[in-house]
Amino acid sequence: MLDFFGLFSNKRQSSKVAVDRLKLVLVHDRVNCSTQVLEMLKTDIIRVISNYMEIDEEELDIKITQTESEDKKGSVPMLYANIPIKSMHKNQG
Repeated sequence: MLDFFGLFSNKRQSSKVAVDRLKLVLVHDRVNCSTQVLEMLKTDIIRVISNYMEIDEEELDIKITQTESEDKKGSVPMLYANIPIKSMHKNQG
């Protein structure tokens, strides 16, 4: 039996993903951060953090978003990083 609700739900999810991607592109454009720069930043963050802990690279989420400024008079770019930690490395020193 065909799941009509599932199809409707998937369309809604697809449109939300498309809107989120568009917002991300606009934010990156405003702060002059290309996809390549963001990928290099992501690679560097993974390399440094991996010195101290094992992380789940597949679940890693790094992006540039907009947030309200401290003076509440506009928005500013924000680097968002959600980095799941699998375990900490033992002290090497």
